[in-house]
Amino acid sequence: MYTPTIVYEDNHLLVVSKRPGEIVQGDKTGDRSMLDDLKDYLKQKYNKPGNVFLGLVHRLDRPVGGLVIFAKTSKALSRMNALFQKGQVHKTYWAIVANKPPRSEELLTHYLLRNERQNRSYASLDERPGSKRAQLTYRHLSSAEHYHLVEVELHTGRHHQIRCQLSAIGCPIKGDLKYGAKRSNLDGSISLLSRSLRFVHPVSSEELYLEAPLPNDVLWQTLQQRRAASL
Repeated sequence: MYTPTIVYEDNHLLVVSKRPGEIVQGDKTGDRSMLDDLKDYLKQKYNKPGNVFLGLVHRLDRPVGGLVIFAKTSKALSRMNALFQKGQVHKTYWAIVANKPPRSEELLTHYLLRNERQNRSYASLDERPGSKRAQLTYRHLSSAEHYHLVEVELHTGRHHQIRCQLSAIGCPIKGDLKYGAKRSNLDGSISLLSRSLRFVHPVSSEELYLEAPLPNDVLWQTLQQRRAASL
């Protein structure tokens, strides 16, 4: 039986820490998705007859791990969609990159042009026809011998934005061959984690701060320990 890593659950929301390699929603591969598995999980857990309602609020790229929000009621789904549209869901990501960023903290602004055929985006400092403005802030958190941990706060939500913008400043994410990493990770993942979410619950109005567990990996743990030691 599928056993999700549940970070938060109530009558309206389900927040799960996605494993790298899982697809959030069905795609052209035909592979089974988290949405399918979670509906079955809820059906069995609560012994529900008939179909289970579960709405997808947002997505993560397949090789990325971390927090994904699902809605268990239509009311929660419409309200969460509104929060995202208004920019009232604050997301932070952690990434392991191959080169130390040029600054300890920086606001990056690029214009991203998406190539559908290649399923990748290209970054430019100048606006071009069809491009979309992308902004994020990164902060350097810690370093190990060959890799560095950065925290990323998104200000816009563009296709492959973090992967593309970090690559554009010479800091490709570990394992991300598509955006300049020299070698893949053994499990096919990239070292990018949807680390935390902060938002006001759409029904109870409680302020929520949710955090994904770190991958059970020596490099992630080492970088986190060095970050903690520097605080």
